[in-house]
Parts: sequence; structure tokens; C-alpha cells
Amino acid sequence: MAAQKSAPDTARRSEKSRRAIYAAALELVVEVGYPRITIEGIAARAGVGKQTIYRWWSSKADVLLEAFLDLSEQAARDAGASDQEPYVIPDTGDIAADIKAVLRATVDQLTDPRFEAPSRALAAEGVVNEQVGREFMAKLMEPSLQLYVDRLHSAQEAGQVRPEIDPRIALEFFISPLAQRWLQYTGPISYEYTDTLVDYALHGLAPR
Repeated sequence: MAAQKSAPDTARRSEKSRRAIYAAALELVVEVGYPRITIEGIAARAGVGKQTIYRWWSSKADVLLEAFLDLSEQAARDAGASDQEPYVIPDTGDIAADIKAVLRATVDQLTDPRFEAPSRALAAEGVVNEQVGREFMAKLMEPSLQLYVDRLHSAQEAGQVRPEIDPRIALEFFISPLAQRWLQYTGPISYEYTDTLVDYALHGLAPR
């Protein structure tokens, strides 16, 4: 009696295709820039038909956003996060040192072409594409900002930050100047720069 052939594992095949598409989108945005990316180009690089991409996404922006979210999740896992224990800003008892460490890791990402190119592309696309902008903010930016809120809350409980301070507003002292400098190329970003941001934010500008 002839052995029966097992049915093809469509789930595994789909996941392999999805991973190939993620990789293709991220590679192409670095190599040719977002404006020159096409669905056809992503499909060719990934070795799939363009109908496969359109089955899952409606535009190249949607492809890149999901690929970048996956890349960011992988970076969080590499930093020690898991589904059971998501990444948090470490609490060593020194709020300045903890935020400086996280901002230094942010500098590393923003100067890494794998992260820089898709970040810039999605930030620009989010300005003209409201849906992409909302998803980028909700799925990536908001969870990241909440990490700062949580760490500032713990610093308040430890008496290191005044209790009346609104952590959501306070975190902008760390994040907004860095984002503006990076997006608008108004100056270099470095560890020294982000360390200074933290010192200015925590100690103010008045004479001590």
C-alpha cells in the first residue's frame, strides 16, 4: 500500500513568506529609500508573488510598518523582554543613570541604518497618511513612552522627583529634543548629548 503524502503545511509556508517580505521591505528601505520602494520590488526581493503581499497588506506603508514593528519587538526580546515579562526601564534607584542608559540605547538604534531608515520613512509617511501615523503612534510610540511614565512614577515614589510633576509632560524633556534633532538634522546625536538632556531636565537651568 502506497504511503499517503502529508498535506503541505500552509501555516509554515505563510510564515516563511511573511518573514521574507519583512526582510525585503527593511532591506529595500535602506538600499533605495522609501519613495523608490514598490510592492513589486518587495515581492521580487522576497521571492513571492505580489498577490501574496496584497492578500495581507494594502500598501507598501503597511508592509514597512509591520516589518518595523517586528524588528522592534525582536530588539526588545534581545534586550531581555518576553511575552511574560515585557521590557521595562531598569530601576537601579538612580533615575538619572537609568534614563541615560535607555537614551544611549536609543541613540544606538537611531544611528543604526536598520532602524534609522524605516523610522524616518514611517515618520514622514505618518505626516501625510493619517492611518499610518495613528498606527505608528499606537503600536510603537505609545508603548515606548509609557516606559518613561512608569519609571518616572517609581522615581516619584522614591522621592527623587516631585510628586506634583506630571510624568507624561516630564518625559518630553528627554524625548522631544532628541526626536527633533534627529528628524531635522539640526545637530549630531550622541551619548554626551542625551546625557546632557537628562541632566538639564532633572536639575533645571537655575543656578544650584
